[in-house]
Amino acid sequence: MTFLPSAAGDAATSLRVGLLGAGRVAAHLAPALLGAGHRLAFVWSRRVAAAQALAAGLSGPAVPVLATLTAPLPQADIYLLALPDAALPTVLAAVPWPAGALVAHLAGAVGLDVFANTPNVRGGVFYPLQSFSPGRTIAWPTVPLLIEAPVTPTGPEPAARAVLLALAHSISPLVHELASAERLRLHVAAVFANNFTNHLLGIANALLAEACLPPQLLAPLILETVAKAGSQPPFTAQTGPAVRHDAPTLAAHRAALAGHPSWLATYNQLTDSIQLQAQS
Repeated sequence: MTFLPSAAGDAATSLRVGLLGAGRVAAHLAPALLGAGHRLAFVWSRRVAAAQALAAGLSGPAVPVLATLTAPLPQADIYLLALPDAALPTVLAAVPWPAGALVAHLAGAVGLDVFANTPNVRGGVFYPLQSFSPGRTIAWPTVPLLIEAPVTPTGPEPAARAVLLALAHSISPLVHELASAERLRLHVAAVFANNFTNHLLGIANALLAEACLPPQLLAPLILETVAKAGSQPPFTAQTGPAVRHDAPTLAAHRAALAGHPSWLATYNQLTDSIQLQAQS
């Protein structure tokens, strides 16, 4: 798989953006768009109160909040769907889109085929590769943005591609064009790197709490692990009792986890995976 950085120089003019969704991603993306000089044509959410709260927290001119998505929909250069993956088909089918509207979802694991039943729109992808949590500040210039333009018989549609590139480059220099299949593989990798790692760190913190030990004890180890993963292939940096086939230590760990069957199962699965990888 090859990443091809999109050509810089597509300087963004002020674009009108319709934002559908008011969850974690939208809450971080909306101020970034405004900060880059774009305008929000409206914010909509299935929960009106959430859209109102998001709009109220934005600086600058008041952003319209739509209670319902009825015709005529406010005009925008691009409509961004910051929605749960499962909600995309329903919302796409229900919205009275202007003919030829450029609509892009923000999902990592959803392809362009989600637009198959909405032929009156030009469907694309604007996927920010980052974890979004309340109370965290996102440094958008460090966030890779993966875009995919609507496809025509001759390739990506030029006008839609230009808008997606302009919007992406306005908030991050790390812009890549990636097809649906490769983006899905990237999303799976991201789940391993982020979601699963975070879950394992949660288990580690819980085990420390049971022993009345501070979580800060693990901080240097965590930082070194991440630093090594960024400088060499992680499989080559593997340490610990599993890769050493240290049977006494593995047995002691399993005994210590006897009171947590699900965590013990995770421990055993990861131990098996490490040992299998070391044999390859």
